[in-house]
Amino acid sequence: MPRLEIEQFPCRSDNYGVLIHDPESGLTASIDAPEEAPIRMALKRRGWTLDFIFTTHHHPDHVEANLSVKQKFGVTIIGPEAEKAMIPGIDRTVSDGDRFDFGRFEVQVISTPGHTAGEISYYLPQAKVAFTGDTLFALGCGRLFEGTPATMFRSLSRLLELPGDTAVYCGHEYSESNARFALTIDPENPALKERAKEIIRLREAGRPTLPTSIALEMATNPFLRWHDPRIRVRLGMQGARDEEVFAEIRKRKDHF
Repeated sequence: MPRLEIEQFPCRSDNYGVLIHDPESGLTASIDAPEEAPIRMALKRRGWTLDFIFTTHHHPDHVEANLSVKQKFGVTIIGPEAEKAMIPGIDRTVSDGDRFDFGRFEVQVISTPGHTAGEISYYLPQAKVAFTGDTLFALGCGRLFEGTPATMFRSLSRLLELPGDTAVYCGHEYSESNARFALTIDPENPALKERAKEIIRLREAGRPTLPTSIALEMATNPFLRWHDPRIRVRLGMQGARDEEVFAEIRKRKDHF
């Protein structure tokens, strides 16, 4: 089984940058380009040369460094077809269901709109890793700036189809605030309570709370637990459709 090397590092105020590297081909890609200097420092630290940027969505804190990084390294920028007009320097577009090679690894494109109208996630099955941008967070999901609850519900449902042992890298370090909110929705969940304590320990030590995993999110993330009877009772939505329960949780988070 080929081995994918991954370097995660903080950017801006609460973003994460991520580099992925195939040691056999020597290829390196950046998942989004939040800030040039941290990307350059991470490349230098690992001794890698950048070849690609895989863009998840068009928001400035994910594409701000596209042009400066492209000018410096001559990278190829890949991003969602639906947002190509808003992604600086884009060279190649991809859409839901597309697959392309990154060295020895296949990259599968999953359409995950909701946060933006055309956001995509990248899934590398051989490496058991997904890069979900601002769609799925640790204990959270993205705000619905350009989509509806129904849109985001479908996107999250698709990510839940990935194997439970899939590592998930997200665009931001939001875990502490997400944990505080999650405990208002699912306070009796022992796995959530323990995870919330671990998040505090990690952040007090200056360590990241990511990556997470699909299985861990299924067990603790209230935005993925619309089916749980205790959550439904707490919300007074015992007979509601799954999508309606999700929409109520998202609404509560917006006002938390």
